[in-house]
This record gives sequence, structure tokens and C-alpha cells, in this order.
Amino acid sequence: MQVSENKVVSVSYNLTASQDKGPEELIEQTSADRPFTFLVGFGGVLPDFETNLATKQKGDKFDFKIKAEKAYGVFEKDYIVKVDKVAFMVDGKFDDSRVKEGEDIEMNDAEGNQLVGRVLEITDSVVEMDFNHPLAGFDLHFIGEVLDVRDATKEELEHGHVHGPGGHHHH
Repeated sequence: MQVSENKVVSVSYNLTASQDKGPEELIEQTSADRPFTFLVGFGGVLPDFETNLATKQKGDKFDFKIKAEKAYGVFEKDYIVKVDKVAFMVDGKFDDSRVKEGEDIEMNDAEGNQLVGRVLEITDSVVEMDFNHPLAGFDLHFIGEVLDVRDATKEELEHGHVHGPGGHHHH
């Protein structure tokens, strides 16, 4: 059975990433006992990830790269912003238990959309944050194997995600 629309695919892979033709560093590793499982055609993975796996079958190996522009985008300097410390006040006090350098914090933009920003620096008046995706500006390199391909169940298609082992569980 080939990887195609409405199929549940399980893969194991090593994901490495590099910036500006620099050395590749290991970002993520999955395995046969802890595979990455997804539903094809529902936007749960990078489009180029699905494209590179299309027509592969169980047991097929893969080795492909996705440029930053087609992955998580280029690094945007405009996404580094200074936010007034007032935005992080809880009961009149700066929330230093949650807002620390290097921490990722969920916030909402002016339209109410959720964003995640990494705290770069905290000064007396502002918190400098980076709202780029952590892999923005990185070229990705996937090397792995297709472990399984199966038809999605009616329920998985209705919910738009995988259920059971390696997928989402409803409680």
C-alpha cells in the first residue's frame, strides 16, 4: 500500500537541520518502537514532507531535504520584538516565575491569535522576545524508513488525526 491521501503512515527518521550551509545538528529522532504517525492530506505535517513520501511503501527508505523557505520559513528580524514588562504583570507584580530568559511563552496577538515567543532578554522596562519558529532559517534533512501504511478509519478521517498507538487518544 502506497503513501497517499487518507492513509495513516508511520515512519522512523533522524531529522537534522543546518543554517547557512553550516554543519547539520540532530533535532529529532524517532524509532520503530516510537514512530512518528500521521494522517496524509490533513495538514498535520509540512507539505514537502508528505510530497517526499508520496508513493513510498512499507519498508521503503527515504533521504530528502527541505529548504527553510518550504519548512518553517526564513528567520525574520521583524519577529524579534520588545514587549513592555506591564504585559507580564500578575496582581501588580512581574511574573518572574514564568517569564525567564530562554523560556517559551504563549501569548495572543492583537487579533487574539496564539503565538509562542522565546524570551531573549529581560531589562528594567521590556522583555525582548523572538516569535520566529525555533527552526526558522534552518534547512531540514530527513533520513528514515516507512514502517507502515494503512487506510485511515472513518473516525480518523472525521476527526482529521490518527487514533490509537502512535496517534491521538481520546479519553
